[in-house]
Amino acid sequence: MKSLKIQGLSVAVEGAPLQEASARQGKTVVSEVNLVINPGEVHALMGPNGSGKSSLALALMGHPAYQVISGLAMLGGKNLLSLNPNERAKLGLFVSFQNPIAVPGITFGQLIWASFKNITDDNKRDVREFYTEVKKQAKSLGLKEDMLERFINDGFSGGEKKKAELLLLLSLNPKFVILDEIDSGLDVDTLKIAAKVIKGLVKNGTGIILITHNQKILQYVKPKYVHIMKEGKIVQSGSLKLVKEIEEKGYLSF
Repeated sequence: MKSLKIQGLSVAVEGAPLQEASARQGKTVVSEVNLVINPGEVHALMGPNGSGKSSLALALMGHPAYQVISGLAMLGGKNLLSLNPNERAKLGLFVSFQNPIAVPGITFGQLIWASFKNITDDNKRDVREFYTEVKKQAKSLGLKEDMLERFINDGFSGGEKKKAELLLLLSLNPKFVILDEIDSGLDVDTLKIAAKVIKGLVKNGTGIILITHNQKILQYVKPKYVHIMKEGKIVQSGSLKLVKEIEEKGYLSF
């Protein structure tokens, strides 16, 4: 399996002309980021609010509001940045959003099945067999079966939204995953469930970028690398020991 390689990636938000974005600090939300995520590795990405962590995730997935100024993001010998979001997903990239939106009128079960069919191009999978497996996965996450009949995130609690993201992830089995604060607002039991899912993915060879402010989940997951992001740049990388430094000194010392 190939690595996910991010090389010199700089990104501007829509509305800032590229010339200005590359020339003036404050218009660039991601600046010269370099990361290599190998299969089966967890990289924790931490930093103050507004430091560019979510912007990096959205740019890698192809959100149209994020304009790439320079750099590459390679996966499987292809530059992700030249592909549309659907093609990036087919190549094996999955992003769990920090604040998933509600989509009334479409059930969560329909979303999972449509995503699976579109991304995997599996024309032989029986829909009943597929839903049987999805229901088992839902149960393992502490979700009720009727979740699949509810409209996407419509009236979901915060915990249900996070679990729904994990259920979609498990159903698609991607190669590389970016989890944007999947642990935010979770109680300790749900946090342990999320950590168990992450560790299971890692065991199966999935590479993960875990964006988090919560040091608790890192005690369960134990990432191989920890990166600190400030003002769009990765300013420090290290082992899990770096988390203790953050706890003791805060981000101002980096």
